[in-house]
Amino acid sequence: MSAIASPTPAAPSAATAARWPAEFSQPVVRPKKGLFRLLGEVLEHGGPGYLQFAITNICNADCGFCGFARSKFDPKARRSVTLEEARDVIDISVRNHIGYLLFVGGEPMVHRDLRAMVRYAAERGIHPMLCTNGGLWNETNMRELAGDGLTSVIMSIDAHDVAKHEQNRGLPAVCRKIKRANEYFRSVGIQTTASITASRLIEDYEKLPEFLETVGFTSCTFSYPLTALQSSYLSFSDSGLVNFNRDELLALFENIKRMKRNSGFPVVNPTESLDEMQRHLRGEKEKFGCLGGHKYFYLDWNLNLYRCHFWETPMCNIYEFDQGKLIRDGCTRCMIDCYRDPSVLQFVAISASDAWNNLKRGRLGAAAGNIFDGRNLTSLKAVWEDRKWIGKV
Repeated sequence: MSAIASPTPAAPSAATAARWPAEFSQPVVRPKKGLFRLLGEVLEHGGPGYLQFAITNICNADCGFCGFARSKFDPKARRSVTLEEARDVIDISVRNHIGYLLFVGGEPMVHRDLRAMVRYAAERGIHPMLCTNGGLWNETNMRELAGDGLTSVIMSIDAHDVAKHEQNRGLPAVCRKIKRANEYFRSVGIQTTASITASRLIEDYEKLPEFLETVGFTSCTFSYPLTALQSSYLSFSDSGLVNFNRDELLALFENIKRMKRNSGFPVVNPTESLDEMQRHLRGEKEKFGCLGGHKYFYLDWNLNLYRCHFWETPMCNIYEFDQGKLIRDGCTRCMIDCYRDPSVLQFVAISASDAWNNLKRGRLGAAAGNIFDGRNLTSLKAVWEDRKWIGKV
C-alpha cells in the first residue's frame, strides 16, 4: 500500500505508464450478461453484489461534517492502495459475485491509478462506479474515464445554494465543474446522481429539485446524517450540521418523502426505506434486515473488508474473502442509506434465491414461505419506483 496519492491528480504510476499505449488507446467494452444468465445468478445467489472500495483516505475537500476533511486529517496517516492490490481486489470480487464496484475515498480522483482500476474492473465484467466531490473534473479525465468503461457517477451536493455548497466543501467553482460533468456524461450515456448529505445546510427541501436541475442532475439520493462510525471510514462528524435529535430526524425523513412526492424529481431512496428509517428511530419492528456482509461490503485502504461502514470489526482481509465469510443476520443497527436502501430493493431477489435453493433441497415448506413472503411485494414496489434509475446504472 505504497501508492500514496496527492491532493491533486498525480501522474500515472510507472507500471501504468508502461502499459499506457497498449491498454488505454481504445475504449473498453465491458462484457455483457444475457438475461438468462442474469436470472440464473439471481436464483443461484440473489444477484450481483456491491462493493464500496475506498482506494485512498486522502481528500482535497474540507467539508464541515466529514472526518476526511483536509484541515482535520493527519498527513502522516495518508494511505492509498496500489494498482496491483486493486487488480487483486477486482479479481476476488469477480469470484465472489460482486457486480458493482464503487470507487470512493477520501476523494478517489486523487489516486494516480484510478483510470487503470476503472478499466480493469470494466474488462472483468464489473460495473465501475465513481463517487466524487467533482472538484478535480476536467475535459481530459472525463473523456478518459468514459473510455475506460465507467458506468455511473455520484457527485456530492450539500445545499440548494452554490455559495453554501462551495463554502462547506472548500472547493471554489466546484458547482461549475459539476454542471459541466453532468453535461458531458449525459452526452455519452453515463448516468450521474447527486448525493445529498441531509444536513442543516438544507433549509428548504422544496428548493432542492430546482437547484439540482440547474447544475444538471436528473436524479438524487440522500445520505442520512452520520455522527459516528466504528469502522475505518471517516465520512462522519459530531458537527452541529449533522447532529439531530430523534424528532428532528423523523421530520427530516418526512421532508425527503414530501419532496419526493410533491416535486416528481427522481429520488433514489425508496419510500419504503425512508419509512423503515422512521420505524428505526421510533424503536418499532423493522421489516427489512440489512444485507451488509451478505451482498454489500466496504473495503478500506488497508484491504480490510467490513460488512458496512458502521461495523466495528472487519469480516476479514480481502485476500481471505470467500463465500464462507458471508454474514446474514438481519442486522438493523444503523441507518446508512447505501446499505439499508438497496437491502429493500434486493430483498425480492434474495427471496427468489432462497426459494430456489430450498426447492433444490426438497424443503417445500420453506420455499413456499419465501415465495409468499408479503415483503416481496413491498420490495417489488420499491424496484418499480426506482426502475428508471436502476436501468441506467
